[in-house]
Amino acid sequence: MPYEPPPELAGLSLAEVAELVAARKLPPVDQWSPPEQGDSEMRIAADGRWFHQGGEIRRPAMVRAFASLLLCDEAGQHWLVTPTQKLSIEVEDAAFIAIDVKREGDKLAFRLNSDDLVIAGPEHPITAEGDPDTPALYLAIRHGARARLNRSTYAQLVEIAVEQSDELTVSSNGERFPLIPA
Repeated sequence: MPYEPPPELAGLSLAEVAELVAARKLPPVDQWSPPEQGDSEMRIAADGRWFHQGGEIRRPAMVRAFASLLLCDEAGQHWLVTPTQKLSIEVEDAAFIAIDVKREGDKLAFRLNSDDLVIAGPEHPITAEGDPDTPALYLAIRHGARARLNRSTYAQLVEIAVEQSDELTVSSNGERFPLIPA
């Protein structure tokens, strides 16, 4: 069966986004304790492209499948986890890139380069890192992995912040997130 990406974020209501998020069945990688550990020989570049043994993985369905197996431990090491193997994967910055955002009411929905949809809030906070002159914004995704907001998504979020208040903060699902690092 061919991979069908979800519709464009702008064309979805937040209720539809929530339905798509709930419908996606992800493997319980955080519950698996595989006996075998090794190196996947994979790398996720800072721009979100995936590589295996130096060659780029160009099939979106493959990237999406691998992304569903990602876990990042407390030390910041990323892993591809299956019931039988736990393989390290090099991640240059963040495992995902947030490529679009949509605000509806008090909720912010993000689309990732893996076609995942995430609603920011207590379980998926937005954090600002770097310094005030060159901040980098990240969105927590799942199992310790996160997405860096690309430039256009960052700009969209700044526009939302300016519309909401005089401060550079946004809110989603009852949580407030500063867009400038502390």
